[in-house]
Amino acid sequence: QLQASGGGLVQAGGSVRLSCQTSKLRFGAYTMGWFRQAPGKERELVAAINRGGGITYYTTSVEGRFNISRNNAENTVYLQMTNLKPEDTAVYYCAASLNGYQLRVTRDYKYWGQGTLVTVSS
Repeated sequence: QLQASGGGLVQAGGSVRLSCQTSKLRFGAYTMGWFRQAPGKERELVAAINRGGGITYYTTSVEGRFNISRNNAENTVYLQMTNLKPEDTAVYYCAASLNGYQLRVTRDYKYWGQGTLVTVSS
């Protein structure tokens, strides 16, 4: 129900923009999040944005480097990643939650995209 795109191979210090679009969900009703899972590690919430786009959350390791945004008219959420580091290498997933108040409650993210791989070379 969610389609993520935009991953690829990038050098350290470079930038990548991920996109996630849905044509099936009532997009504006959902808090949207980007998760990532690196090899051998648990999946973690990287960034999230509330329904209206006015409230965002970032995990500490990406603050100041990543920016999450959304366009409700186009049913799309973005993750702009800059100053990428090798430790950002992971499969990135977008997900949707009906919890409009608590962006970090990971169990509330019920709808998931297929994942897109971002590889950052040193």
